[in-house]
Amino acid sequence: VQLQESGPGLVKPSQTLSLTCTVSGASITANSYLWSWIRQPPGKGLEWIGYITRRDITYYSPSLESRTSISRTTSNNQFSLQLTSVTPQDTAVYYCAAVPIGQYGKGYRPGTWGQGTQVTVSS
Repeated sequence: VQLQESGPGLVKPSQTLSLTCTVSGASITANSYLWSWIRQPPGKGLEWIGYITRRDITYYSPSLESRTSISRTTSNNQFSLQLTSVTPQDTAVYYCAAVPIGQYGKGYRPGTWGQGTQVTVSS
């Protein structure tokens, strides 16, 4: 499995951050991974944002749930993240990952991860 994040590297405060993860080597509708989004703010640890399953079930971190939406485009084998009303505190490296069931939220990096993309929130 390979994953690649894409999207703008700079977002203005109060706007919506939108990222897409393109998956190859596995189908997001067939494999039993948790197709996940994780971020790492500068100087801090990993923060798990949420995931979408092959059955289109989503889960969001309670701390981000009100601003987060994860969806998928099955025809392109992609899944996406939208984070609304961003502030500079949302500045981070954002990762998408294929996480095996039962390993979501673990402190290490379970499964297969994309290389990450830097998103900076600034006016």
